[in-house]
Amino acid sequence: MTVALWCILIALVLPPLCALIAKTSGRFGLKDNHDPRGFLDTLSGLPRRAHAAQQNGYEAFPAFAAAVLVADIVGNAEQVTQDVLAVLYITSRLLYIICYLADWAALRSLVWFAGLGLIVSFFVVSI
Repeated sequence: MTVALWCILIALVLPPLCALIAKTSGRFGLKDNHDPRGFLDTLSGLPRRAHAAQQNGYEAFPAFAAAVLVADIVGNAEQVTQDVLAVLYITSRLLYIICYLADWAALRSLVWFAGLGLIVSFFVVSI
């Protein structure tokens, strides 16, 4: 299995890590797991930003997974190129999460656009 394909799994695991931060941060943390979505809607500050980062991770995941799979199936791009793009994407997601948690909104947006550019790059190198 290639590094790029392993990065799909890593990208899938990042949102639940953000959820863990959201649910355990702050004064109270999640005490009752019967309605976690209702609980997450009541958060503010860092836990709320962690929840938002989780949601964005799930929104971005399908495009990344599709891009990696398309590049792998088409096979026109060198494997090392696909692997580098995938690792850069995971790095961008980690930076995105850090920016979100730190409340660095402008930098977070720039990092998000870099991640989108990396997704597009998978298609470009596959031509």
